[in-house]
Amino acid sequence: MFLSLPTLTIVILLVSLAGLLYSASVEKNFPQSCISTISLCFYSLLLPIAVPVYVFFHLWTWMGIKLFRHN
Repeated sequence: MFLSLPTLTIVILLVSLAGLLYSASVEKNFPQSCISTISLCFYSLLLPIAVPVYVFFHLWTWMGIKLFRHN
């Protein structure tokens, strides 16, 4: 079964928070090491930003299609 969108959003946020806490506790130079794409910290900061942006643009596209069809 597929997860619903609110459940999936919460799961992604919890996983990225766990990755961020893991990076903060393991890496010695935590804030400076988040700029490398190899680091887990980079992706744990990227995921909470990317999910709402994706949802916004997905809904924006859907709304544009709806307005185009009804006019």
